[in-house]
Amino acid sequence: MADNLSEALKTLKLSSADSVEGCLDCLLKALAQNNVETSGKIQEMGVLAMMPALLSAQNSCTPKAANIIAEVAKNEFMRSPCVEAGLIPPLVQLLNCKDQEILLQTGRALGNICYDSHEGRSAVDAAGGAQIVAEHIKSLAESTDPATGKLLTVFCGMLMNYSNDNDSLQAQLIIMGVIPTLVRLLGVHSQNTALTEMCLIAFGNLAELESSKEQFASTNIAEELVRLFRKQVEHEKKEMIFEVLAPLAENDVIKLQLVDAGLVECLLEVVAQTVDSDRDEDVAQLKTSSDLMVLLLLGDESMQKLFEGGKGSVFQRVLSWVPSNNHQLQLAGALAIANFARNDENCIHMVDTGIVQKLLELLDRHVEEGNVTVQHAALSALRNLAIPVVNKSKMLLAGVSDIVLKFLKSEMPPVQFKLLGTLRMLIDTQADAAEQLGTNTKLVERLVEWCEAKDHAGVMGESNRLLSALIRHSKSKNVVRTVIQGGGVKHLVTMATSEHMIMQNEALVALGLIAALDLECAEKDFVGADLVQVLHRLLTEEHSAPEIKYNSMILICSVMGSEPLHKEVQSLAFIDVVSSLRSHENKTVAHQASLTEQRLTAQS
Repeated sequence: MADNLSEALKTLKLSSADSVEGCLDCLLKALAQNNVETSGKIQEMGVLAMMPALLSAQNSCTPKAANIIAEVAKNEFMRSPCVEAGLIPPLVQLLNCKDQEILLQTGRALGNICYDSHEGRSAVDAAGGAQIVAEHIKSLAESTDPATGKLLTVFCGMLMNYSNDNDSLQAQLIIMGVIPTLVRLLGVHSQNTALTEMCLIAFGNLAELESSKEQFASTNIAEELVRLFRKQVEHEKKEMIFEVLAPLAENDVIKLQLVDAGLVECLLEVVAQTVDSDRDEDVAQLKTSSDLMVLLLLGDESMQKLFEGGKGSVFQRVLSWVPSNNHQLQLAGALAIANFARNDENCIHMVDTGIVQKLLELLDRHVEEGNVTVQHAALSALRNLAIPVVNKSKMLLAGVSDIVLKFLKSEMPPVQFKLLGTLRMLIDTQADAAEQLGTNTKLVERLVEWCEAKDHAGVMGESNRLLSALIRHSKSKNVVRTVIQGGGVKHLVTMATSEHMIMQNEALVALGLIAALDLECAEKDFVGADLVQVLHRLLTEEHSAPEIKYNSMILICSVMGSEPLHKEVQSLAFIDVVSSLRSHENKTVAHQASLTEQRLTAQS
């Protein structure tokens, strides 16, 4: 065979048109037997340089020449040489012919040269190959002839290799309008497995791009994918469809379309079939299905549609996941409740129908050596449910704060963050609960510790906010004293300098209550934390919000009863700063400035 090959290669270099075809047949045979070795010899003998002439002639040799290029380009080391030999322009030219065999082999050749090759893609891009292929697919889409199906598969594969992992080329295909064409293929050629798979892989590539979502939303992609999903029995095929569904389901319009097309029922079925299985592929499908279910609930319209006033069968099925023994279903169930709990009406209905108890039982199961993701999800759900005012007292009565406090020992920042948020929501406007929690020494000590968690800004921020909330909602001297003794005052002073106005304000109100309720006890901490300097800065900064200026002046008046603080106020010439605020555009600030000036003057 090697002798025949060498002979054919030599003959090809010297030959006339008559003997070319036989040489090409010999090359194809050799490539079929040992592609890598034959390709290397073809490169060595400089045969690639002869190919443009063979491709341009458009005779009986042309499809064979294109086929040889397609075969050699299966090898990574041959793709750049194919580009360097100038094969792309004549191949792209061949895309304009009508001969199906030439089109097929040319599509293969271009697709293989583009595979994982920057040079190949750039050359095809420069020659305008993708546009011609896209137009071919569009014009052939409705044909159900088997030969056309094969050609369409090759062309779709070519576009896929051309654009894979390349955002700008994918964006180019989207602008060309390939998405509606590919969706049409999925409908017309649903029996053609190879073409269907090629379309799905192409969708997976394109769906990652934000610009594709609008085009997908204007097609019937949701119906086609759900129809295709229903008839799949193989795990791999379902996985391919999942890979397209996940990025598409990030779009709210498509979420609703998928819900309307019946995807949820399919997902629930997969969950029911795989929940008791230990097989890796079933475990993977259970995770993908339940994750996708949660993703569909992130859209307001799709979520509300599935909630159906709390009576929806989907809502009920998802609730049944929470007491399950499967961690993945527990997680998905808790996340689904958190997503359903995105408006007051839903939250109130869910609390009234006993969902809190289910979540508390779930959390209780995960206190010792628990699953962090489940803890985080269940706490997220409780936090959302605690937002409506009417739910707070009901949830406190149900013992939510007691269960949540069990997680104070957690070392996981996501869990810490959610438990702080949950407690903060629960005590909002609930004076008794704020007093009870605010006098819990262990809680206050942990909060003070977390106020220093510089590596976790979210936990640090929430700890400060909860510390402030305990004081603001309880207005209790006992809580103030617990916070002072726990070392929380300096953190509240620091919080008053936060870049978030809402946090600054919460800190100033809490500090004002500390000064009003127990100035004597707090005096040392106020001095140590440079409270007066902080207030001076807040009042002199031009961009401080009116509320910040107002509450800073209230606090100045409150600390005047302390001798060392009073001295600091005098030494920083506060009276000048305050008098300049009497002409402030905000009337409340201007009025408070007058009152503060009188107080400072009287006590100077």
